Amino acid sequence: MKNINFSIRANTLTIDRETQFSNPFPTWLNETRWDQMSELIRLPDYRFLRDSFDQFPKDWKEWYATILIRTQKTAMYTSEEAEKAPLPSTIDSLITEFGRMLIIRCLRPDRITHCVLNFVTHNIGSKFVEPPILQLNTILEESNKRSPLIFLLSPGVDPAPKLQQLAEDKMMAKSRYYTLSLGQGQAPRARKLLEAGMKKGHWVFLANCHLSISWLPELDKIVEQLQTAAVHSDFRLWLSSSPTIDFPISILQIGLKITNEPQKGIKANMKRLYELITPEQFQRVKQDEKYRKLLFTLAFIHSIVIERKKFLQLGWNIHYTFNDSDFQVSENLLAIYLDAYDKTPFDALKYLIAIVIYGGHCTDEWDMRLLHTYIDSYIRNEILEVTYYKLSSLAYYYMPRDGTFKLYKDFINSMPTTDHPEAFGQHPNADIASQIQESKTLFDTLLAVLPQKSSATVEKEVENEVAKAASEMLKLMPHQVDIAAVKKYMLIDTSPLSVVLLQEAERYNTLLLNITTALNDLLKSIEGLVVMTVELDELFKCIYEGRLPYAWQRTYQSLKPLPAWFQDLRQRINFFNSWIESQRQPIIYWISAFSYPTAFLTAVLQRTARKDQIGVDQLSWEFEVNKAEDKYLSDTDDGVYVNGLYLEGAGWDRKQGMLFSFVDVETSSCSFCHCLAITNNFK
Repeated sequence: MKNINFSIRANTLTIDRETQFSNPFPTWLNETRWDQMSELIRLPDYRFLRDSFDQFPKDWKEWYATILIRTQKTAMYTSEEAEKAPLPSTIDSLITEFGRMLIIRCLRPDRITHCVLNFVTHNIGSKFVEPPILQLNTILEESNKRSPLIFLLSPGVDPAPKLQQLAEDKMMAKSRYYTLSLGQGQAPRARKLLEAGMKKGHWVFLANCHLSISWLPELDKIVEQLQTAAVHSDFRLWLSSSPTIDFPISILQIGLKITNEPQKGIKANMKRLYELITPEQFQRVKQDEKYRKLLFTLAFIHSIVIERKKFLQLGWNIHYTFNDSDFQVSENLLAIYLDAYDKTPFDALKYLIAIVIYGGHCTDEWDMRLLHTYIDSYIRNEILEVTYYKLSSLAYYYMPRDGTFKLYKDFINSMPTTDHPEAFGQHPNADIASQIQESKTLFDTLLAVLPQKSSATVEKEVENEVAKAASEMLKLMPHQVDIAAVKKYMLIDTSPLSVVLLQEAERYNTLLLNITTALNDLLKSIEGLVVMTVELDELFKCIYEGRLPYAWQRTYQSLKPLPAWFQDLRQRINFFNSWIESQRQPIIYWISAFSYPTAFLTAVLQRTARKDQIGVDQLSWEFEVNKAEDKYLSDTDDGVYVNGLYLEGAGWDRKQGMLFSFVDVETSSCSFCHCLAITNNFK
């Protein structure tokens, strides 16, 4: 049971790192991952790992660095990925498949989702990892005239096209299927549609119920009347709504709930898009071969632009909700233009698809440029003329040979389930951050569905663990920053930076006071001396799960787990205390220590403006990553030196003064940077 609990939480309650095993790999294994690994080693089945780390450090480093190895000739990925690569020494013979998953959970969280997929496939079956296709026909057979069918909307997914197609299949589309998007002033029309539908047996689809919250109580009464009133047997009420607490519970209890979340992966999205195409539609264009090939390309483009968001800020600068209607409008446009012109009007298609349809979502100039690049790469004459035209640098993304509707669908089914970054034109490192976020989402979801109740013995053990962790935090809690000492220092240093120091000290003191008060109250509550409030109960859960409480993030946001965050907090306080004790400005500022870095940088601009006797609005920034080592730096009035900056998916070569490609690194520390405030005339 402890193994299962650890697989989901992988949490550590170790606040004081002096009490845990020392990290044998400090150069390549960060503290957070070692915190989790040291907790795993404490479990009886995994204590032997500590000896293995000491005996085979080189082998463990090689295994850790295993990532997406490719052969030069085929550009195909081999099986040498972390979740499949043999563990060092004889570890594989000493642990189960589940135990292997726990090790990967700690050391390579970016690969754990793949590991879970393999585990489920081997032990339960592949059908449990394949996303199901929404079958509205089956759902319709389970429905009746008195129970509404409710679509729970997800970003980028519109159920309307599938419902329209179902209505056509059931001969309801022409005069017996009515759809209305709810909103301001639509209530009277919705009421009339429902009244007519119940009498004549229509299908009524009321979309976007969340946009008409004030009318939902009336809809609740209408659904209640459905249970006893005389209603035509063919009548069906379809609803769609984004999740909202104002949606009537009684409707949810009576109705059939349907959710159609966005498919993950190029393959899954293309399968879903081809489900929207009928065999008749596939053959409707005179220039049928051109249409089939360009339709496949459109589906590929749509899947690419949707899936690119998984790369977070490396995907799109702004999150866009591309949806199925974009694909369907593009498909209709393609059919119309191919029927109207013998020569394929590529320029017109590119303009309308890139600028009007998909580009209509884009508000960022760089995102628009990226979208243009995709469209130019795929909507081109080579798609029609070159046999097996490659759609990416990977061997398995290419134009299939032309054929039947079934042939195209079979080809899509043969595509890989897992998408590698190169399919999107990305560097392999781009996938690391998104995979870590995906694994976090997976285990957060599992944690949310776990039963909350447990035996009295287990509850007592949990209380003891939380109380111990809370006591350790109080013991190691840094003292508040001496405000009197800061004000005394401000008499010596009259620059704007001293004001920022005072503001930071006050903010951190408030945070420390809140943490100390909350932890003391929690300990009293565990002992039964005070009532366990909602806030204290949430704090209890956060400490047990190693999560950072939301209330403690009001000073500054953080993605770190609680133990790592607490260590970071202590280091921040130490930085400001050192600044005060030295009675002089630091040579290098740890920019990560500031709860509000913008104020710090603004103060640097103000200092330069005072020195040069010019306005702050006449200054702008120039940044230079220094080649010199820290020890050779001295005080400067020209800007400031800062450290604490990180690069995502790349490294910095200090000698060459340039970026270089890092393999299997999510972030790497950048050299210290010289932030120089210069007048706009010299920019």
